[in-house]
Amino acid sequence: MNAVLTAEGLKKSFGAVTAAANISLAFDANTVVSLIGANGAGKTTFLNMVTGYLKPDSGRIMFDRRNIVGLSPRQITKLGVSRSFQVPQLFQTLNVRDNLLIAESIAGAKDPQAATDAALARFALEPYGHQQAGLLPEGIRKLLDVAMALSSRSKLLLLDEPTSSVSADEKFAIMDVVMGAARAAGVTVIFVEHDMDIVARFAGRVVAFYDGGIIADGTPDTVLRADSVRRYVIGDEVPHAAA
Repeated sequence: MNAVLTAEGLKKSFGAVTAAANISLAFDANTVVSLIGANGAGKTTFLNMVTGYLKPDSGRIMFDRRNIVGLSPRQITKLGVSRSFQVPQLFQTLNVRDNLLIAESIAGAKDPQAATDAALARFALEPYGHQQAGLLPEGIRKLLDVAMALSSRSKLLLLDEPTSSVSADEKFAIMDVVMGAARAAGVTVIFVEHDMDIVARFAGRVVAFYDGGIIADGTPDTVLRADSVRRYVIGDEVPHAAA
């Protein structure tokens, strides 16, 4: 398969703290990859380097065969990299429909109204269209954030803890909608997640970070059962990957 994103020899330090220690990874098109690790392991630093919020001290990041190191977050987004954040970035006082309409207009949709209607349906947000974004349940806010991110017609979607603060009885339904929309859009998905049940069910590949480096990379069953991952990331309880 062709790699849509390649990181080569990424290094990043904050004083004496090494947040990325010679990270090299490649991500194939149309795949779903989860990044796991304890807080401070380097996952979000990696996302921040890919999206231009941080510049690596050394190394390069190739997206669609172009080195994107040094580009601004806006420039990288225009190239086809979208991101949702752990805390949804919404227009809190506007309703769901207006949030999507703004996102579709900024993304340059030929018919923003029609694109908004399609996004509402694709993300099961139609019942919430006229509700104020700041008053939505957290799971619906997450869906809206991802829907707005995908309005840019991206090739790569980065999700930072998409199920954090989402109730246990909602998290699988929320991820089903997100992954279904991503498949329909034909985008590669990289998501940071601490919930190993979500990782086991939705990821086709898992990359485990520890202390700024990578300690495991492979299928969910292989990585989640690795001794180093059980010790430093998830403990002794190992979820079974969904069939």
